[in-house]
Amino acid sequence: MGELAAGGSARVKRKRAEAAPAAREGRRLVNMTAARMRELILAEKPDCMIGSLPELARLLDVGTVTVQQAARVLEHEGLLQVRRGPGGGYFGVRPDAASLERAVATYLRVRGADIYEALEMMTLLDCELMPAAARCREAQLREELGNLQDRVDRCSTGEDRIAFELELHKVLFKMVDRPLMELLGHVSMLYYVSCPVPRIFDGEEGRRAWKKWRHDIIGAILKNDPDLARFEAERHRRELLQRLGNRSGHSGGCT
Repeated sequence: MGELAAGGSARVKRKRAEAAPAAREGRRLVNMTAARMRELILAEKPDCMIGSLPELARLLDVGTVTVQQAARVLEHEGLLQVRRGPGGGYFGVRPDAASLERAVATYLRVRGADIYEALEMMTLLDCELMPAAARCREAQLREELGNLQDRVDRCSTGEDRIAFELELHKVLFKMVDRPLMELLGHVSMLYYVSCPVPRIFDGEEGRRAWKKWRHDIIGAILKNDPDLARFEAERHRRELLQRLGNRSGHSGGCT
């Protein structure tokens, strides 16, 4: 019986080994097809049909099953929508930024990412975002930022400060057209506010420190002084990381 079992196991392994190259080639073909379809989608405006299933199979010189498998990849990326029935086909769309941010933040939680990494990323991005925003001359956005500055002294709780930070960065990212930085910033902020971390600006001293820093950095931006904005952002980063080091291991709210 042992010999029969061993022989059967060997045959299974041999069949798997023989099938592996074909499986790899199939995945390679699907990935190549998805890449070509992705280029077709991005070459057109959103919501344009790139073709029907038979049309795409002929255009790309692959089987319909390969097109369907590639389509599932692109649907997962948020780039493709399959519509059935009269007038149906394969339509190019664009991924929703909020959904992408939530997916990445969830991935970080599943992987057990360190909450402090999110804070470090946020402050590192701010060291580039703040001086870039100081170069913005658009009057309406500068007015929005000035209105936010007027609210700084009314932020007395951690919840107030989190809401303020979200609104502040929303304005700053309108002042600075850097999509990758915006995505990373939103993901870091979303992950940060979704997890309990030690209080950073607690107590009267902490509240004064946070308010002073926000006044200083917004003031530098409104002065259109990139060097001063960078100086304030880098100084805040150093102070924040020092506070994190001093308070690590304590439970509490987010800010």
